[in-house]
Amino acid sequence: MEFNEKLQELRKSRGLTQEELAEALFVSRTAISKWESGRGYPSIDSLKEISRYFSVSIDDLLSGDQLIMIAEKENKSNLKSVCDLLLGFVDLFSLLLIFLPLYPKPSNGYIYAVNLFGYVDNDAYIITTYWVLFVSLTIVGIVKILMTHFKFEKTKKAVDSLSIGLSVIAVLFLSMAKEPYVITVAFLLLFVKGVLLYKQAKEGK
Repeated sequence: MEFNEKLQELRKSRGLTQEELAEALFVSRTAISKWESGRGYPSIDSLKEISRYFSVSIDDLLSGDQLIMIAEKENKSNLKSVCDLLLGFVDLFSLLLIFLPLYPKPSNGYIYAVNLFGYVDNDAYIITTYWVLFVSLTIVGIVKILMTHFKFEKTKKAVDSLSIGLSVIAVLFLSMAKEPYVITVAFLLLFVKGVLLYKQAKEGK
């Protein structure tokens, strides 16, 4: 007997509807429907709840191979969430490009390192572009962290593309503006982001 059939049998033996079982297991009715129709399996935590609620062992519910498959799927999902969270923090670290003393400021024949607040350039367009790029990356980072926390997957690819696009534009613009210290930090952030995205893509195969 397959898991979906066992779950249906256990539920009906208690005289429960899918809604009532969902409430008892702290999941949605859609999840119960999905499991009973054989379109998916519960997470390890949900399996433990089912096991406790019906007083049966997890081994009685699933075979060893199915348990391994669920554990592997859950591990991949957890790793993906960690990478998403780290990607958000990498973009959030764009604040470093604003607050670190990475910009030159000539004064009395000397050149001092100042942050973006103290940076003075003859071309206001350059400074404005810096602010727009760095603030945009910071906002994208905050959005990414919130999306990961609330498990919102709908526009994930679009946010990832925007994040990479802004980082590439920032690196190219800083290269043209000949800002060696800032571009080093910006390139490192872009490199870390690329490694995380590669790791995600590799695990997703």
